[in-house]
Amino acid sequence: MALNYQNNSQDEKKVVLQENGSIIVYGNIPLVRKVQVVTEFGEPIAWKKGAVIETGENYELCRCGLSNDKPFCDHTHELVDFNGKETADTGLMVERQVVLPGSGKIIVKRDYSLCSDSGFCGNRFTTIDQMLAESDDPRVLSQMIAMIERCPSGSYTYSIVGEGEADIEPDLPQQIALITDITSQGPIIGPIWVTGYIPIKRSDGLPLERRNRVTLCRCGLSKNKPFCDGKHREMKVKE
Repeated sequence: MALNYQNNSQDEKKVVLQENGSIIVYGNIPLVRKVQVVTEFGEPIAWKKGAVIETGENYELCRCGLSNDKPFCDHTHELVDFNGKETADTGLMVERQVVLPGSGKIIVKRDYSLCSDSGFCGNRFTTIDQMLAESDDPRVLSQMIAMIERCPSGSYTYSIVGEGEADIEPDLPQQIALITDITSQGPIIGPIWVTGYIPIKRSDGLPLERRNRVTLCRCGLSKNKPFCDGKHREMKVKE
């Protein structure tokens, strides 16, 4: 089925989900690869930017996980009867967030429904939840903030006591990144990471809440579509 990419201004950056199909990206949004940097124990600690992928002003990404032209869609979803029905809660993030118990100068909130199991929230010694009790220590506070800001889905957010109630977000570009997760079995396909408050529209035409960090499923296995729920890690989905 031919898709109409016309009548979209180059300045109108947006991501549009197709019913049981692809993701269409409009507005000349850069497409790059990002790979987790991990310790010798497999703990994610940073992101490394990889290749910039050449695209047209508008392009179509696979979200069934079966395209032979990944990351781009080749319409294999039409042959395999892909079910891309969006089941994620369409309410505002603030309605789902819970404040994690702790003390000190930082307020950490969590929206569990957005977790893509990226692994930046802990290491072999501790987790963000455990570190909250020691957040008066500047070293602990600094490490917590770095971990939260590297969370690609935005499941974790934070604010600083006395600096206003609004969550503090990292300064991220308007960009789409194809994530590669590093596991003990090697690199696997990760989600599509949309950053910089780019508008995203569901296949039923309803807009998703505009957020700085969004991870969209591209393996086709998430139970929380269109968002990634980490299922690719369980299934060890390869590129």
